[in-house]
Amino acid sequence: MDPQEKTPRKIVPIVPVVGAPGVADEVQIRSLYEATQKIYPRSVHGIFAKWRWIMVVITQLVFYGLPWLEWGQRQAVLFDLGARRFYIFGLVLYPQDFIYLTAILVISAFSLFLFTAVAGRLWCGYACPQTVYSEIFMWVERKIEGDRTARMKLDDASMSTEKLFKKWYKHIVWLSISMWTGFTFVGYFTPIHDLGMAFFTVNMSSWEVFWVFFYALATYGNAGFMREQVCKYMCPYARFQSAMFDKDTLIVTYDAERGEPRGARSKKSDPAALGLGACVDCSLCVQVCPTGIDIRKGLQYECIGCGACADVCDNVMDKVGYPRGLVKYSTENAMKNHWTSEQTMRHVLRPRVLLYIGILSVVVLALLTSLVLRKPFKVDVERDRSSLARIVSGGHIENVYRLQIMNAAETPLDFRLSVQGLPNLSLVTARDVRVAPTESLWVVARLQLPYDAAPAGSHPIVFTINSVNEVGQVLSELQEKSVFLVPR
Repeated sequence: MDPQEKTPRKIVPIVPVVGAPGVADEVQIRSLYEATQKIYPRSVHGIFAKWRWIMVVITQLVFYGLPWLEWGQRQAVLFDLGARRFYIFGLVLYPQDFIYLTAILVISAFSLFLFTAVAGRLWCGYACPQTVYSEIFMWVERKIEGDRTARMKLDDASMSTEKLFKKWYKHIVWLSISMWTGFTFVGYFTPIHDLGMAFFTVNMSSWEVFWVFFYALATYGNAGFMREQVCKYMCPYARFQSAMFDKDTLIVTYDAERGEPRGARSKKSDPAALGLGACVDCSLCVQVCPTGIDIRKGLQYECIGCGACADVCDNVMDKVGYPRGLVKYSTENAMKNHWTSEQTMRHVLRPRVLLYIGILSVVVLALLTSLVLRKPFKVDVERDRSSLARIVSGGHIENVYRLQIMNAAETPLDFRLSVQGLPNLSLVTARDVRVAPTESLWVVARLQLPYDAAPAGSHPIVFTINSVNEVGQVLSELQEKSVFLVPR
């Protein structure tokens, strides 16, 4: 049996050992769990391996390159937590725009449901950061230590200069990738040019240092050492994915009807004469699996749907002259009913999937419509709690308000303030305000009302804030409600 194949865990009870008369009995305590065996995935070539590397390239180009893009005079994508502003290309979001984050989370959730209902753990196998960085780290490991057999021999060998050099070299490269990953991640929250200058001048803040090293060590540990343990034991997605699977979900499957009974044979022999199926029992599908499972045992929650076993099995089928597809993406119903590819795809587009597509389309359309119709500024109005309603000179009742005007545009905006709701209500502070690009400004607004103009109590009023151009033409308008208090 290949050392990578799983063996059943043996639960061994506490075994009492009875000694000679007069001698105290000994108790041997044995562990109930078998030690985890290290997995040495074999390299594989094929269509699914190519797609995995295409996704590695795309995701890393986006992740590492996006913080360095410029938009005007600033970073194109920056989540500035200190200033409480998110910059996404030409879009500037404030904490008051939390609804957009909610919409993005809903879109992400339904996208995950859709992908899972259609093709199982498609996200896990091709785009999950754990998969992507494990693939990168394993590529580095293969380049330095060799392929599967060479790595196993190197680990079993006694310490030598060659082994020490290769191990240190590998870990230095891993740590370099991890540090660059941590630095890039923090660069999404701190302007990356400033962060780079602070890094080289050893002038980073304590929090920046902490998060750079935290994410670097997380990448180093998860992708370098834990790998499949994260997918099998730490990730919750593997646990609840079964709720989104059904018998028409595309998964990596083994055609047991065609492959069994399995067994070794020469290339020239006739498997039918030997009473054998198409599976030559080479165990390569187990050796290439990043989680170490045997796909021939059926669907297992550890399977991340990467298709590595399908690639290597197709290569073996080519060598022995058998048709491809012993291991392939298919559905349980398709395997049971011997459907063609066209029949399988027709059943994949079932009502459940169409419902996910419909909901996802509605949410995406609503988000895009809201962003298109979004006004370039926001206003919050609150009463000044330090100043109650009071009578001022001239016999007027005065209330004081604080208006926060947030400019979400990349250019300075001019605003004109007015108020309605009560007769003879007047704004005695400045009506015209200018706010700098992507900045917010607190404005104090004092409202006065003649003493006998309204009865005592609370009266609703409306602040109108107009964005105007150089000639005073109104570009857009917002209204915010408040109350004017008349003391008894």
